[in-house]
Amino acid sequence: MPRLLGVDIPNNKRVEYALRYIYGIGPTRATEIVKALGLDPAMRSDKLNEEQLNKIVNYIVERGYKCEGDLRREIGSNLKRLQAIKCYRGLRHFRGLPVRGQRTRTNARTRKGVRKTIGAAKKGA
Repeated sequence: MPRLLGVDIPNNKRVEYALRYIYGIGPTRATEIVKALGLDPAMRSDKLNEEQLNKIVNYIVERGYKCEGDLRREIGSNLKRLQAIKCYRGLRHFRGLPVRGQRTRTNARTRKGVRKTIGAAKKGA
């Protein structure tokens, strides 16, 4: 398994798709990297040699793309800042509710989690 920026990328996938396993590199950046370095788009990631792996890493670093730990840290610090100043978005993140104005009376199950049914207790006779 080739290792790039601390991430094991899968062997059996094309390079363009394997690069997407790195947090912060999506479809657009992956295709840009492959084209800029002149790699064969049909090549599988296990066929990459050390020189090509180093070229990929250098390209990412030279362009100043934030990936993996740096990006995760930045996003986390942004959320902590929003929560610290107690703004609406920060409170929604803290409470685990939708942040961008979606309705919560119904739906919103992805953020809220599984329903917690509260049943009425029966009166004893």
